[in-house]
Amino acid sequence: MASAAPGGAAGHGHGDETAYGKPGDPKKPSRLVQVVMSERDGKMLFIPDRIEVRRGEQIKFALRNNGELDHEIVVATLEDNLKHAIAMQKNPDMEHDDPNAKRLAPKKTGEIVWAFTKAGEFDFSCLIPGHREAGMTGKVIVK
Repeated sequence: MASAAPGGAAGHGHGDETAYGKPGDPKKPSRLVQVVMSERDGKMLFIPDRIEVRRGEQIKFALRNNGELDHEIVVATLEDNLKHAIAMQKNPDMEHDDPNAKRLAPKKTGEIVWAFTKAGEFDFSCLIPGHREAGMTGKVIVK
């Protein structure tokens, strides 16, 4: 199992805090945010591609791939995602099942529960080669 950790290092253990937060607790209340992945008019996208949260808020991302291709979502800093995208170019079949990442086949659903513990602007991207470049990226603004 490959990791979505920065630089391809070992995966995050449950409860490990990062620059962009920590894995959420599914037993605690979360705000539900639905995120759809798809392709349209030659572009790949997330709907919505901008999400605002309060510092300390736990979010349950309800994910749905409405596209015809596999897609994934990796929540991290922009720097971490850009580094990880380079690793994905070398290993495009890398699959993620980390607390901050989920890959979905077409027409499938999944979820990520994440606690945003620090204020800032964070990235979510599909790091399958070519997808981020085709527009499949978004921002989480933590206030």
